[in-house]
Amino acid sequence: MRIDVLTLFPAMLDGFLSESMLGRAREADRLRICVHNLRDWTTDKHKTTDDRPFGGGAGMVMKCEPVFAAIEQLQTSGCRRIYLTPDGEPFSCALAKELSQQQHLILLSGHYEGIDQRIRDAIIDQEISIGDYVLTNGTLAAAVVIDALARFIPGVLGDEKSLTSESFTRNLLDFPQYTRPAVFRGLSVPEVLLTGHHGEIEKWRHARQLEKTDKVRPDLLKKTP
Repeated sequence: MRIDVLTLFPAMLDGFLSESMLGRAREADRLRICVHNLRDWTTDKHKTTDDRPFGGGAGMVMKCEPVFAAIEQLQTSGCRRIYLTPDGEPFSCALAKELSQQQHLILLSGHYEGIDQRIRDAIIDQEISIGDYVLTNGTLAAAVVIDALARFIPGVLGDEKSLTSESFTRNLLDFPQYTRPAVFRGLSVPEVLLTGHHGEIEKWRHARQLEKTDKVRPDLLKKTP
């Protein structure tokens, strides 16, 4: 899978993409990620990527020229061109899985007060929001999308079973996890987890998932069979 990220702050992703799961996936060539500086597609000596908005208002707006030039140079047949923006479609586990099945993604990071609407109308296929809040720029949002979808690419996770039990996989939050020692400062691990009875353990875990989801995210239970 190939992912191209367009941003004004490429250094923000350097360490993130080199560590842990993503770093190993790139080394194994299961995931190819290229981070590009949008200023490389400007044509003036000041490498200008933004300008004042027509009609007035606060802040600056990213210009059409460098974004169009960058995407048109990088795009391939059938690639999906995505803009990270607070007013986009909510990101989810299901969407991450869908994106992981694409051959090529171009992720455009928004900056300032956003981008010229003509970019969104003409060369963007999908707009994604990672939450109901505003970041200083969309580079971190691109990182979140990459990290989430990478988990669904075969061979990236060390233990593929993680995908079937973690939060949101079945519209339920995760169950509590424990490890050694069995007793720490008077706090004990639930007895059922020490029995080795896998059927009872699965029942206990599912019950805990239902309890936590009902308490923290009752909206998810409406989607759960």
